[in-house]
Amino acid sequence: MREYVMGNGAIALGALAAGVNLVAGYPGTPSSEIIETVSRYPHDGIHLEWSVNEKAALEVAAAAAYSGARAMVTMKQMGLNVASDPLMSVAYIGVRGGLVIVSADDPGPISSQTEQDTRRFADFARIPVFDPSSPEEAYAMIQDAFECSERYGTPVLFRPTTRVCHAYASIEVPDTFAPRSYDGFVRDPGKWVIFPRLSRANHGKMEARNTEIAEDFSAYRFNSVEGSGSGKAVVASGVSYAYVKECLKGREDIRLIRVATAFPFPEKFMLRALEGVREVLCLEELSPYVEEQILKTAGRHHLELRVRGKLDGTVPHNGENSVELSSGILEGFLGIRREQAPAEAADQPALPVRPPVLCAGCPHRASFYAVKQAMKGRKAFFCGDIGCYTLGNAMPLDMVDTCLCMGAGITMAQGLNHTNPDAVCFAFVGDSTFFASGMTGVVNAVYNGADIILCVLDNSTTAMTGHQPHPGTGRNMMGSAVEKVDIGRVLEGIGVRTVRTVDPLELEKAVQAVRECAEEKGVRAILFKSPCVALTRPAKKCAVDGAKCIACRKCIREIGCPALIMDGEKVRIDANLCTGCGLCGRICPAGAIGGEGHE
Repeated sequence: MREYVMGNGAIALGALAAGVNLVAGYPGTPSSEIIETVSRYPHDGIHLEWSVNEKAALEVAAAAAYSGARAMVTMKQMGLNVASDPLMSVAYIGVRGGLVIVSADDPGPISSQTEQDTRRFADFARIPVFDPSSPEEAYAMIQDAFECSERYGTPVLFRPTTRVCHAYASIEVPDTFAPRSYDGFVRDPGKWVIFPRLSRANHGKMEARNTEIAEDFSAYRFNSVEGSGSGKAVVASGVSYAYVKECLKGREDIRLIRVATAFPFPEKFMLRALEGVREVLCLEELSPYVEEQILKTAGRHHLELRVRGKLDGTVPHNGENSVELSSGILEGFLGIRREQAPAEAADQPALPVRPPVLCAGCPHRASFYAVKQAMKGRKAFFCGDIGCYTLGNAMPLDMVDTCLCMGAGITMAQGLNHTNPDAVCFAFVGDSTFFASGMTGVVNAVYNGADIILCVLDNSTTAMTGHQPHPGTGRNMMGSAVEKVDIGRVLEGIGVRTVRTVDPLELEKAVQAVRECAEEKGVRAILFKSPCVALTRPAKKCAVDGAKCIACRKCIREIGCPALIMDGEKVRIDANLCTGCGLCGRICPAGAIGGEGHE
């Protein structure tokens, strides 16, 4: 049958076609739809889970692969940092079944803190990496990745980028999927228990294994040479290969070399591909990894070759590549010009700027505003975290002073407290992030006597990445109703003595809760509990009484809800956006805002 799916769907279907037995991961754009796609297809006999974080996901999957099963782990590139501890060790231990770690990179970055390159992690961990350039290739390559993992007993990294993850294609897939049979875990402490002596021996085996894999990769079908041009050649990898193909439009007089497996580098393939070439241009996203490997290859084999790319400034180091960017670079290198499509004409209007913003009616806006009002006139620092609530940094809220990585808001608040004892230090964290990486930070705060206020913004979902369930929602990806993990009880168990729960949309109560906590010492917590407005969108709306509106614009100036707009001199509420949360009515000094359920 044929399925029209996005790249993440193609990866999921490829894993199902490969007979995957277990899929685990943590949601993170651009990878989130992989597990969600698996869940939409019949998957009897396949264990499927959103793990509490990427480290847990990889450890679950590694044990499955020890048992001879095929296991896949999904995450974004930032999640690979979290999973790096077990990744480095399982690279030494090896596997019996297939273990594929999908780490989706985010050039741009579009929705990430960094532009880090998973190919570097493959080199660092000394494990193979596959780099697809399209959804069709992703479908085929994920199956090849499982085969490689089993053949060599190694975990394998799979590195799609945002444009591959979110592109769409029509793919031929089997009518039915069946998980692969496996024999189960066989006790062998000499193999599965990591000790220095074992690691030292296995390190040598890893390097020998990679030499063999490089030989295989030199004959791999997706490492290819197209065109017969000599003198100059273009080397491309990942989605950049698709961009170059579009620019060249099938020209056979230009040599195009594609590298789909950056590590172990297919050196023999590259030597064949570069025969007669005097100058090469490398087009790749993020780091100049392939470019560096070509330079090393040229040096080892004394090739008279000029290599152009990121290292000499021909290609930008940062941001995504695109057809337009690639076309300009190729024009300079090859002297060719791509014909512009009508839609690319110079007279096309520029796209509007749409900065990210908290949704109209988002309870996080009310939580931030309550803290801000309670702290007026006091020195306070606000440590943010990764999630929708990172947008609390935007004006007019301006309530995020730091944001580093998931869970760091809690620990950074402690560092600010220890070095700025005259300030009230707040840590904001979402409910999903609390489970993923926040709990250890709270333990650290209690143990080390920090004086902080923890604000858990509990909207009962993992909102930023697509509303995936988490341990506090009472359901999992296997479709089971499970016991909700109560954040308040967890905090009490850790030793947080003051835990207040309040609905942030009840503004006066929320402000009072913050003021009371500010007068206490030690680690105390406020659970701002209100469901995500995208999941429980109420029918009621608010409206402005024009006769009462005094045009002070306080509602716009202080909370910045996108449903509040100016209509001449007066404020108007866009009924298409309003959710009727009533926050604007609670701060209006003229009592001009009301509506259903609001006075």
